[in-house]
Parts: sequence; C-alpha cells; structure tokens
Amino acid sequence: MTNRGTLLTAATVLVAAVPVAAWGLMGQQNSTELPASQLDYAFEPLGISDGPAGVLGATALLLAGVGAALLVRASRSGGLDKRWWGVLAPLVMAGLLVGTGWRILTAGVIGANIGAGLVVFFMVPAVAGLLLWALGRGVWLATRRPTGGQWSGFAPRGA
Repeated sequence: MTNRGTLLTAATVLVAAVPVAAWGLMGQQNSTELPASQLDYAFEPLGISDGPAGVLGATALLLAGVGAALLVRASRSGGLDKRWWGVLAPLVMAGLLVGTGWRILTAGVIGANIGAGLVVFFMVPAVAGLLLWALGRGVWLATRRPTGGQWSGFAPRGA
C-alpha cells in the first residue's frame, strides 16, 4: 500500500471530508424562540435541511475514516513518511474548524450573532495559521534533500 497515488487520494479525501462531516453532523444551529423566517443571519445557510445534511455528514465521516485508516496503515508499514502527519494534522484541524465555524456563521439568531463575531475573531486566524503551517511544512518536506539514503517525499520507499 505504498502507491503514491493511493496515498495522495487518501490524504485528499481525509482533508476534504472532515469539514463536510463537521458541518453535516453539527446540524443547523438556529434559535428555537422564533420561526426560521423571522431569524437574523450573519450569512444565509445552504438550502439543505438537517436530514440530508446529516446523511452527507455521516458519509463524509465514513470517507474520512477510510482515508485516515489507509494513511495510518501506510505510515505503520513505512509506505508513508511519518513526518507528513505534521502537514495532514493541521489540515484536518483547519477543516474541523471550518465546518463548525460555518455552522456558527449561518446560525439563525435573534439580534446580533455573537458567535459569528467570535468565529471571525478567533477561528479565522487559527485556520490561517494552521494552513500556513501545513504549507510551510509541506514545502519543507517536499524540497528537503534525502538524508541517510532515504527519500523524504510522500512515499519513502520509492514505490
């Protein structure tokens, strides 16, 4: 299981599925005091009800689990350089923050959405920092010269 294409696909599925899973499984966070038509929104939510969103979230969670399992298996067998987890983990965390942040930003509230302000104030810089870290670490790993006869790229055994 050291095929570079398979590892790249598994990593892409993991990183892309996490925000969808968080968004879908969290559900719409509207206030229950008024009907949805009378609530205020910082951003309009997507036109998907909680039922299909939950199914989409569960499917994304399953895909993320499969991607993570493939990557862990490859990492344990030596097909994936363990240092690449320093790129994948921040991307997964950023995805989790984006999925939950989007639900908070689109929550229907009465008056001001304080949660939206907190998301913008705290989560946006955190996501930016995680993405910059992952980019810097990924570039560093991809351009680093081999040491000790081992290639430091995505699949160290050259498969």
